[in-house]
Amino acid sequence: MNSPSITRPSVYIDIADPQLSTRSGPAPLTTQPNPDLAFPHQQLTQTGSTEFGEVLVARGALLPGVDVRDSCVSVPGARAFHLGADFAVGPSDAFQCRTEFAHVHPAGDGSLHMKLPPSVHHDAIAKGWGEPHPISGTLLVFAPRDRHELEIIWQLVITSYRYAIGYPVPATEERAERVDAETTP
Repeated sequence: MNSPSITRPSVYIDIADPQLSTRSGPAPLTTQPNPDLAFPHQQLTQTGSTEFGEVLVARGALLPGVDVRDSCVSVPGARAFHLGADFAVGPSDAFQCRTEFAHVHPAGDGSLHMKLPPSVHHDAIAKGWGEPHPISGTLLVFAPRDRHELEIIWQLVITSYRYAIGYPVPATEERAERVDAETTP
């Protein structure tokens, strides 16, 4: 079996100004769990290739401080990106549980759940890259359908990672006002 290709990404998403392109085509069908009938939130159509999932996991394993292991919130077989304690210094909202900031669903699905800074989270939804989990609100990012989409989704994973390690996220007006109120005598 060939190992997954780990190549330098051709796109870059800046947390301060994501400039995320719009995903082409209709959104895939997904399951829609609810509090009364809880089941996994998964992608049912336009599922990703096993190779793309392997590439994302292989790249994630190379990020400093990341340990790839079972998810603490997802289906069996999902591979999650967990941070070591010295790296997991981002806000509590940057994690799905404990130090898990993202996970890749098993073959046959290929989508991911990840935590993102609010501005990027909303932009990804508005531009068709995913949808919020019906119960938790965590972003389900649709599986990549081609190499270009793989690179965009990889940059979303990087953005999730940067959020989880406490990389500075630009202040929104609301946050800036709150900071001003907290620091003004």
